Amino acid sequence: MNDRPWLAQYADDVPADVEVPEGSLVDLLESAAERFGPRTALDFYGATTTFTDLREQVLRAANGLRALGVRRGDRVALVLPNCPQHVVAFYAVLRLGAVVVEHNPLYTARELENQLTDHGARVVIAWDRVAPLAREVGRDVETVVAVDLTAALPRLKRWALRVPLPAVRRTRDAMTRPAPGARSWDDLLRSASPVEDSLPGPSGGDVALLQYTGGTTGTPRGAILTHRNLLANATQGRAWVPGLRDGEEVIFGVLPLFHAYGLTLCLTFAVSIGATLVLFPRFDVDQVLAAQKRRPATFLPAVPPIYQRLAAAARERGADLTSIRFGISGAMPLPPAVVQLWESVSGGLLVEGYGATETSPITLGNPVAPTRRPGTIGVPFPSTHVRVTDPDDPSRDVPPGQRGELLVRGPQVFSGYWNRPEETAAVLLPGGWLRTGDVVEVDDDGFVSVVDRIKELIITGGFNVYPSEVEDALRLAPGVADAAVVALPGRDGAEEVVGAVVLAEGAELDEDAVRAVCREHLAAYKVPRRVLAVDDLPRSQIGKVLRREVRQTLMERDSASGAV
Repeated sequence: MNDRPWLAQYADDVPADVEVPEGSLVDLLESAAERFGPRTALDFYGATTTFTDLREQVLRAANGLRALGVRRGDRVALVLPNCPQHVVAFYAVLRLGAVVVEHNPLYTARELENQLTDHGARVVIAWDRVAPLAREVGRDVETVVAVDLTAALPRLKRWALRVPLPAVRRTRDAMTRPAPGARSWDDLLRSASPVEDSLPGPSGGDVALLQYTGGTTGTPRGAILTHRNLLANATQGRAWVPGLRDGEEVIFGVLPLFHAYGLTLCLTFAVSIGATLVLFPRFDVDQVLAAQKRRPATFLPAVPPIYQRLAAAARERGADLTSIRFGISGAMPLPPAVVQLWESVSGGLLVEGYGATETSPITLGNPVAPTRRPGTIGVPFPSTHVRVTDPDDPSRDVPPGQRGELLVRGPQVFSGYWNRPEETAAVLLPGGWLRTGDVVEVDDDGFVSVVDRIKELIITGGFNVYPSEVEDALRLAPGVADAAVVALPGRDGAEEVVGAVVLAEGAELDEDAVRAVCREHLAAYKVPRRVLAVDDLPRSQIGKVLRREVRQTLMERDSASGAV
């Protein structure tokens, strides 16, 4: 019996298994610098950095961080948008054998404080706009290094930001602000010599990254990813797209590097193939289309709304996207209509992938071949095995064709959660099997379709939203006695964060005021799009709110009112 029927669906030349390279992520950059030294590694609004220069900056930054006391095994927090300094800092921390901890630079004080306290980093490298916040909330933080994004801009753009006009001042203020009490990243690099080659680097089994995720319960915790985990996923991604050309590709970094998906595709995978990475601090259609004229992309990792907006804008403006041969979509379901739109405009191939932070992150993907099946999450990656089990008894496989919880195993699967052995044991089973929390169906050819979600994590715009966090914020609003947060389908087919609140006696719902309170405590993408009043919240016998019943009730209300 063939225990991997999906292998027949692989594109030509994709192997059943991959050999994970020995060494560490640092070796990826060393190899790229040796093979593609003069080639452009990074492009930031037209300012370029070669692989040779990137390696030099990494070695200088590593020595600068070493002078600050960073040693092997130390956690170093990065609180940065996409920029060249982010790439340098990532590899500099790893060069010392230290551990990168990525954070969203748009986090509120409470969100950032919780994570900094959990991992205890003493050094933080932060965007200068948020550096004061990191210093304020980081209990264990001794040094904050502030990064000025404008320093990485082309010289002409830096000069233009000095023009004393209100519009220019607003642009400058959006990119940089003074950070009193913080060390300057630029000074750190200028004053440091390259770290000596004799300093031992990390090994494959060393921890490279703590990536915060809600796991299966909704409470953020740090997933421990080793160099080998991340190397494995970069190697699997390279094997999955046999048409890639080492040293010739251009990847658009529209995904945030602090997100597991963007980190792997743009920080490790791109370096592994010697690709030029074009960096965008945030997704902006105009900026992406302008970059497409300057340096056409060949590979675009993104989420469905980005493909939809880019394709629609390109069609309207007559912009040329035909250089983009491959697109891999992740983080949320990819509607077949978006695939059709994108491919009709670009002429390239768009396929969906699936994964989790705990898997570095990709485990399944649609073949980059005619065998792909839009609407499914594809088939397991090379060296990846899957099982479908009884959600109540993950030791028991369900019969073929029946729904069950997806379990995955492979070299990309993490080693556990930071300082949470019980929660690790709940999801990481004997034999290296990871419980994904997703209910799936697998057809006879091995294609997997997600049909339900055990975990109550909400995915909106490609970002994870943990209901418990939003509920805590809702309960802080005046007049709110209790709350439940669920995902409802929006008009564009994506998930929408919706809060159901029980009001205190005599209170009336002021939705704008409630959402304003949420904005004080949550990143913008976590703030409920709608807040609805309900008489009560359904609960289990032990008092747990039954979010699925809340969701069903709200969907029925929307259906009756014609809201969706």
